[in-house]
Amino acid sequence: MRRKNRATLLSFFTTLLIFTPIFLYISHNVFSGETIHLPQTSTTTTTPLKNPSTNNLVHLSYLIEEDLHLSSSSNISKQVSSSTTKDSLPDSILLPDWEVLYITEEDLNTSDIDDNHQYICVFQNNATSVAEFTGSLRNSKRFMFKCNVPGSVQRLRPLLSPILTNLNESWSEKQCKNWPEMLRWNYLAYESLSTENDVVLFVKGVNNRQGVNRSPEEFNCVFENGVNYSVKTVVTSSYQEVFRCSHPNKTEISRLFKNGGEKVRVSLEIKGGQSIVPSVAYYSLYKQQNEREDTTYSQLCACTMVHNVGKFLKEWIVYHSKLGVGKFILYDNDSDDDLGKVVQELVLDEEYNVEIVNWPWPKTQEAGFSHSAIYAKGSCKWMMYMDVDEFVFSPSWLNATAPTSDMLLSLLPTTEVSSSPSSAAETLPPSSDILPWLSRPIGQVYIKCLEFGPSNQQSHPIAGVTQGYTCRRRAENRHKSIVLLDVIDHSLQNAIHHFRLKDGYRTKTLRLNEGVVNHYKYQAWSEFKAKFRRRVSAYVVDWNQKVNPMSKDRTPGLGYEPIEPEGWANKFCEVNDSRLKEVTQRWFSLDSSDITGSKLAWQD
Repeated sequence: MRRKNRATLLSFFTTLLIFTPIFLYISHNVFSGETIHLPQTSTTTTTPLKNPSTNNLVHLSYLIEEDLHLSSSSNISKQVSSSTTKDSLPDSILLPDWEVLYITEEDLNTSDIDDNHQYICVFQNNATSVAEFTGSLRNSKRFMFKCNVPGSVQRLRPLLSPILTNLNESWSEKQCKNWPEMLRWNYLAYESLSTENDVVLFVKGVNNRQGVNRSPEEFNCVFENGVNYSVKTVVTSSYQEVFRCSHPNKTEISRLFKNGGEKVRVSLEIKGGQSIVPSVAYYSLYKQQNEREDTTYSQLCACTMVHNVGKFLKEWIVYHSKLGVGKFILYDNDSDDDLGKVVQELVLDEEYNVEIVNWPWPKTQEAGFSHSAIYAKGSCKWMMYMDVDEFVFSPSWLNATAPTSDMLLSLLPTTEVSSSPSSAAETLPPSSDILPWLSRPIGQVYIKCLEFGPSNQQSHPIAGVTQGYTCRRRAENRHKSIVLLDVIDHSLQNAIHHFRLKDGYRTKTLRLNEGVVNHYKYQAWSEFKAKFRRRVSAYVVDWNQKVNPMSKDRTPGLGYEPIEPEGWANKFCEVNDSRLKEVTQRWFSLDSSDITGSKLAWQD
C-alpha cells in the first residue's frame, strides 16, 4: 500500500512539473493582454470583416453577449471612471458582431478628415483593421469611425479601446495598452436632447423587456463636466429606452459650463449604490425655435429610419412630397451606400426639404422615433411614421389627374385639436360611454397595411417599387400612423408604428376605402436578402435568431438563414392590385403623351 501511495505521489508531482510552465505561460499571455498565437491565426488584418458567414455571426453574437453579461456588473465602476470623467480620451463602444464604434475625443471639422489617408484602428496587441468614417454626433459634434475587432483580439481580456490613426502615422504598443476598456453597447447612455422643461436621455440595458419598465423613482440623472463637478436631478419618466429628468438649476448649469468650453456628460444613476451607467451622451441647453437653424414649419412631415435605401429613396420622397409632406427626416442607421449624395441631390437640385439625423445605434428604432417626436416638434405639426417601402394611397384618388398637396392632409381630422383637453385615458370605452369617447379630439390616425409580394420580379424594378410590385396578400396586416406631435404622451412610448397619446385623445383607424398603406414588403429575393438579419426594432428579433417562429414579424416560409425559399418570386400573391401603379404613371410620367413607356419623375 505504501509503495502504491509513493507511486501516486510521484506521478502527481511529475505531472505538476510538466504542466506548470505551460499554465504559467498561458496565464501570463492572457492576463497581461498579449496575444496567444494559435495555428493559422493572423495577428494583423487590414480588411474589414463586413460579411462574415451566418454561422460565424451566431457564434460571435453568443460570445459577445456572454462577455457583456459578465462585464456589465463587474466592470461598471471601472468603465464609469474612464469614460465619464476623462474627456481627454475618445470613446470606443463594442457593438454586436465584433464591431467597434470609435468616437473622437474632441470637436472636429470635416476638413480635419483627410480623404487621402487610410484610417485604421490599432488594437492592444498591435493588430489593425480598416476604420471607416461614419459621420458626426449632433450634440457633441464628435466624429465617428467604425472598425472590426480582429480575431486575434477577440480572445483577449480585458478588451481595450483601439487607437485611431492613419497609415502615415506611427503608434506604439505601449500606448495602446494604456487605453481604457471598451464600453459595452448593451449597457450605455447613448443620446440626449433637451426640451424647454426637461432632459430626454436614451439608455440601453435598463428596461430590457417590452412592456416592463422600472419606476423612475429608482434613478437619478447625473451631469458631469469632467473637472470633478457633478449634479443630480430627479427622473420623471422611465419607458423603454427613454428616461426624462429635470434640468439642473441655473446656478448648477453655470458651474457645469464654467469657462465656457467644457462638455457636460449626462448619464443615469441607478439608486441604492448600484452604479452609474457609462455614457457617451452630452447635455445641451435648450434652444428656442427662433435660435435654430431650421425655422421652417410644416403641417405634415414624414420620419423614417433608414439603412442603405439610396436606390428607393427618391421615389418615396417625390411621391409623398407631391401629396403634402413638407419635410422628411431620415434617421440614418449606419448606411454605407452614399445616402448623403442622394439626399444632397434632392435638396440642392430639386429643392426638397430632407434632413439626415445620424443615428448609429443598433436596434433602437423605438428610441429613434421617440427622439424625433421631440426633435421635430418645433418644425412639424403632424408626423407620418413610415418606411421607404411604404406608400400611402386612397382609392378616392383614382380619378385625380394630378396629385395635390392636400391629399394626405385630407386623411387627418379637419377640426383644430387642442393640446390640453380634460378627459380620462385613451382606451376604448364601454358601449354606454361611446358617445363621450367619440367626442374626444383625434390625435392619431392609423392606416392599415396591404403587403405586396415579389410579383415575379427577379431584381429591383427599374421604374420603382410602385411599378414593379402589383400582387399582394388579401388580408391587411399591421398599420402605420400619422400623429399630432403635441399630444404624444410624456413617456414618448411607442410601438414603432404608433404612439401612446396624452390623456383625453383618441386614435382613428381609417377604413380601407378611405386610405391604405401599400407595403412593398416581400421584394425580389436579391433585395429582400439584403436586409436579412438586420432588424432595427429593439424588441423584434433578427431573422437568424431561432425564437418566436410563429411571430407575425417573421416571413412565412423563411427559415433562419438567408436561403431563398422555393417559389419565392410568386409567393404572397393572392390579389392583383395595380391601382397605385396606374395612378403614379398618370401623375409622374415625364411624357404625358405616352405614360406607359415614359420615364417617371424619380428615374434618372
